[in-house]
Amino acid sequence: MTDLIVIGGGSAGLGAANAGNRAGKNVLLVNDGEPGGDCTFWGCVPSKALIAQSRNGASFDDALAHVRSAVNRIGAAETFSVLESHGMKTANGRARFVANDTVEVDGTRYSAPKIIIATGSRAFVPPIPGLDTVDFVTNKEIFNLSTKPTSLAVLGGGPIGVELAQAMAGLGVAVTIFEMADRLLAREEPEASICVAEALRADGIDLRLGAAVSSVAPVPTGGVRVDTADSSDTFDQLLVATGRRPNSEGLDLEAAGITATERGHIETNDKLETTVDGIYAAGDVTGKLPFTHAADEMGRLATAHAFGLMQRWKFKEHWVPWATFTNPEVARVGLTEAEAAEKGGRVAYLPMGEFDRAITDGATNGFVKIIAGPKPLTRRAFGGEIIGATIVAPRAGEMINEIALAMRTRMFTGRLGQSTHAYPTWGFAIPQTVAQFFFEQNGRTARPARKS
Repeated sequence: MTDLIVIGGGSAGLGAANAGNRAGKNVLLVNDGEPGGDCTFWGCVPSKALIAQSRNGASFDDALAHVRSAVNRIGAAETFSVLESHGMKTANGRARFVANDTVEVDGTRYSAPKIIIATGSRAFVPPIPGLDTVDFVTNKEIFNLSTKPTSLAVLGGGPIGVELAQAMAGLGVAVTIFEMADRLLAREEPEASICVAEALRADGIDLRLGAAVSSVAPVPTGGVRVDTADSSDTFDQLLVATGRRPNSEGLDLEAAGITATERGHIETNDKLETTVDGIYAAGDVTGKLPFTHAADEMGRLATAHAFGLMQRWKFKEHWVPWATFTNPEVARVGLTEAEAAEKGGRVAYLPMGEFDRAITDGATNGFVKIIAGPKPLTRRAFGGEIIGATIVAPRAGEMINEIALAMRTRMFTGRLGQSTHAYPTWGFAIPQTVAQFFFEQNGRTARPARKS
């Protein structure tokens, strides 16, 4: 008898299946191809491997060889045979619902009282005229390039676009980014966008901000022409990095009565329950935070709720940190300053130019911004509690975890200032920033959050 069917073998699916297996449930994991998902094969693993090689001065060929080696090594720990050795059942193929407790995989039907949908997402390709006539790449294909392009046009200034743009520029490719918005990383603090733009320009990347691509076309002599209202340029290669779309087509959700949004995301509550009893969804397919670590937590949480375990544990997006791995890195958790202004937030801000470690490393492009708000009952006593933070620094992705922990434990803001940090680590910037909530620190004090 199968207790749990998990559809999808990416981070959310593996998190859900492993949690069920550890709880002693009979688990069937269904995936079209070897497990691992976008993160292992086309996302986090290859992109971070490419970024590291780019910064270490590797050649294009050596960098791509390292990427393939890293993917193979990490992917080897997540294969069907490995999962089966842990006691799970697996099925290789595409699943579709035939009832609210039954799926069909290549003609074979499987039933279970609990089902978790974790089918992930894929690159969104916008309806730009001519795009279907050119040989473009997304994050899925770029790591399979056999030769280094002379020039690269990147459509999209979000995390994927800026990370790959900077990595490719470091490998000797002339890169141009086209972004419709008037700044990069539009979800982040405006100051973070400025820091990243400065860093990319310093690396020789041409930024076309507020530039909507009107059309693209193949060039007879090779390459692709990219047109905007103000320009027409030819590039050797085109990378489309304009967002993600959920992998929900072909699941026959209507056969199970599952509700999805117009964009195809499966609707869930904070327990990851769908509109159908016994069916849960986790990861990118839900439209919640599109990060590997968030997907893993959602998968584990969905399994926990499916079997009545840890019922008070709910998925809270504002507790989940994320990072964009440019140089400098951009990391955030919780609210931005504009969002915090409506909640009575106060802001402490430390520019990297005033921070010892940044000065010693010559890496002063960045800042730490910590936002505190009133805590229930005790209000602003002991600094209240942290409700958001953004860090731009070479180690921002590591630094943000401490603040995420403080938020999740509802720690008094003052506790971070009381905790002794090693000097001169990058983390030493956190208590220096927190100090502004209590007294003047090097001429700076906390101020009310502003809407703009």
